[in-house]
Amino acid sequence: MEKKNLSKELAGNAYPGRGIVIGKSADGKYAVTAYFIMGRSSNSRNRVFVEEGEGIRTQAYDPSKLEDPSLIIYAPVRVLGNKTIVTNGDQTDTIYELMDKQQTFEQALRTREFEPDAPNYTPRISGIMHLDNGRYNYAMSILKSNNGDPSSCNRYTFAYENPTAGEGHFIHTYMGDGNPLPSFEGEPTLVGIEGDIDSFTRTVWENLNEENKVSLFVRFIEIESGEYETRIVNKNKQV
Repeated sequence: MEKKNLSKELAGNAYPGRGIVIGKSADGKYAVTAYFIMGRSSNSRNRVFVEEGEGIRTQAYDPSKLEDPSLIIYAPVRVLGNKTIVTNGDQTDTIYELMDKQQTFEQALRTREFEPDAPNYTPRISGIMHLDNGRYNYAMSILKSNNGDPSSCNRYTFAYENPTAGEGHFIHTYMGDGNPLPSFEGEPTLVGIEGDIDSFTRTVWENLNEENKVSLFVRFIEIESGEYETRIVNKNKQV
């Protein structure tokens, strides 16, 4: 698979929706993840990321303007022991709770399907990073309708063992803007992971569509120690 330039992948799509990048830093020392959200409606744009425990959650920027919280207020990132879970919805909680009961990532996601937001039927995208005694692997998943048929859910999981330094994978909800919005197709895109946490954060944020971007989360986890650094960028500035 050809490795793509992450900046160009982001800049070339005005509306990828929500996206997850997971990979390994160029120096090989860090497990890397990024999660971003975008919005077309005022309800979707009225959000910020805030830290919650070792993870994050979405929150209304202006609570008085919050309309329907059902698909926009959730915890995108939670940490279960040496596993970091990153998703675009409340399936974060499903994965956390069922893996805590010794089920697998795939088993947990078999209890869920795409979002009930006809006519888009937005895919649920999920990722999990596993660090263990200096070893690192990750997996990504997408649950999507069968070409817009809400009676059929297609489930795909992609697992990556011993990832290569400076490489990662990018999965997002939509192929681009449209009505209805076209679901992501194919394998997660192989992309380069460059720079330290601050330069990587800038790369992602600056190449997201200015009008549609809402919030970004980035985490670098030291593979040997499990210690991590986090960056959060919100278009809606909190006082």
